[in-house]
Amino acid sequence: MEQGWKKIKVYTNAIEAEIVKQMLEESGIPAIVLNKQDSSYLVFGKIELYVNQEDEQQALVLIESTTESED
Repeated sequence: MEQGWKKIKVYTNAIEAEIVKQMLEESGIPAIVLNKQDSSYLVFGKIELYVNQEDEQQALVLIESTTESED
């Protein structure tokens, strides 16, 4: 991973990670999903969500606000 990117969340569900990535990008925060799951089984490994370091706090607030509204 290039410098300046920070892992902010780890998922086991690729769809959930992509939804959060899309939400961040729609809010103007560039995001990258790095899928480290085994392609044969999809149960081993994690999916990591990265944002630029300067966007970390704003991204975490957005993620927190969306998960609160779902509860």
